Amino acid sequence: MSRSDFELKTSEQFIAMRKAGLITAKALEAVRKACVAGVSTLELDRIANETIESFGGHSNFQLVAGYNHTICASINHEVVHGIPAEARILEAGDILSVDCGAEIDGWNGDSAITIIVPNADGSVPETDKVKARIELSRVTEGSLWAGIAALDKAERLNEVGAAIEDYIDAQGKYGILEDYVGHGIGRNMHEEPPVYHFRTKDLGPKVTPGLAVAIEPMVTAGSNKTKVLADGWTVVSKDSSDASHWEHSVAVHDTGIWVLTEIDGGLEKLKQFGISPVALD
Repeated sequence: MSRSDFELKTSEQFIAMRKAGLITAKALEAVRKACVAGVSTLELDRIANETIESFGGHSNFQLVAGYNHTICASINHEVVHGIPAEARILEAGDILSVDCGAEIDGWNGDSAITIIVPNADGSVPETDKVKARIELSRVTEGSLWAGIAALDKAERLNEVGAAIEDYIDAQGKYGILEDYVGHGIGRNMHEEPPVYHFRTKDLGPKVTPGLAVAIEPMVTAGSNKTKVLADGWTVVSKDSSDASHWEHSVAVHDTGIWVLTEIDGGLEKLKQFGISPVALD
């Protein structure tokens, strides 16, 4: 399959993908609720897996060759693909990016959130470092929704990347990862076409009904240069700056867009852009 050749989905297939998206959302919701200082990332992995299985799905991350976990848990300067472990105990004020996916009936969901780890009482340290991490997460999530909103009216896919870059640039000096990008999604978790989170000369494929993509900006508080640790998975910022990762799977259909991995389909977050997502179920 070439970069311009990808499967367009039917409305019925989007409805099937919504099941996988909702299960993914529920797993991340459970992780968020359980995420407090003193919890290990392996415990969060267990909670995500149990949640997915309770809805009749299974982890699609475990289908990736060589990866044996349900989530990726990336702490502080780790950008993406952090491996859960019992010894990785979270501390209050850590910035944690959690990536997760579920498959059911042959269809996939993929989503990521960033959490500022609280104390058991829900409070977070009021330090400059933690405040900067909260802002980094806000900017990254905001850029995700700017990209999703752009998709609603885009003629070409890489208008999404331009919208993400413009949003981030307007917030301050941040690094947008270029080596790791979004992707198509459907029968497989990773499909064509690629989704860039920055402006490119190539405008990308036409945005047409049936397109399903995972948009996932990864942003650092410093340089966008990264390296992979010796475990072969964990991607970290070269300058050790903090990182944030947000992601949603989004469907484009005849009457609008539908955020498959958001519980309300994107209704609340897209209000600010004057967009009302349209559900098919």
